[in-house]
Amino acid sequence: MPLSISPARVWREREPRYRLVGKRCKKCGAIIYPPRPACPHCGSRDLEDVELPRTGTVETYTIIYTVMDGFRHKAPLPIAIVRLDNGLDNGARVLAPLTDIDPEEIKTGMRVEAVLRRIKQDGEHGLIAYGVAFRPVLSEPRK
Repeated sequence: MPLSISPARVWREREPRYRLVGKRCKKCGAIIYPPRPACPHCGSRDLEDVELPRTGTVETYTIIYTVMDGFRHKAPLPIAIVRLDNGLDNGARVLAPLTDIDPEEIKTGMRVEAVLRRIKQDGEHGLIAYGVAFRPVLSEPRK
């Protein structure tokens, strides 16, 4: 059986997937995630890598009850748009699954933190793909 996960793609996407690395536009200051070759706000290609904050707030979410093959064991699957903490209005938003929480406890505005989770395994002995998911913040750092 051929692999459905491309090892080359997993290798190419390891930085943004595992470390939450985005791009900052040097012209307009927008934070871009996932990284792109040009800024979607001003079109500039003068971008630099920036490691994004690992905490944020749930802006909106949905719960998927009918999930595709390979993810049925995770149903119901909560997916959220998380606005990352960076103190800027043009901060990055990340679309990611929520984990370690009962779907009935999810609320907009709740504080979450990024964790690395197994997303998919390709066959019994195949490639294992990891990715960022968000869970409720266990403890906020003191300010």
